[in-house]
Amino acid sequence: MSKQEIDDYLEGLDEPKRSSLETLRERILLALPEAEQCISYGMPAFRVQGKVLAGFAAFKHHLAYLPHSGRVFSEIPELDSFVKTAGSLHFEPDQPLSQEIVNRLVEVRRAQALGD
Repeated sequence: MSKQEIDDYLEGLDEPKRSSLETLRERILLALPEAEQCISYGMPAFRVQGKVLAGFAAFKHHLAYLPHSGRVFSEIPELDSFVKTAGSLHFEPDQPLSQEIVNRLVEVRRAQALGD
């Protein structure tokens, strides 16, 4: 599993989904520069010390950020205006998540999974 698999995943998407998820990928890597890029459950993911800390996916009518934990969203009040499920944060295909939101999502998940 590798960076190439995520490249292949993104190549298969139409615009603006591809560009938005490429931007999200860059923002996740800014927040987790040491992350190994991989595929988890068929979706792009980012692993640190063997634990998946972030991921994303494209769906027909939305994009999703996947924290790989059902406990992340409740700790971030800034996400109240977003559509969420227990395991995904939905956003519009032409509106990637801001660096600030990505940083917060990664920070909370990292603390939960790695204790730092």
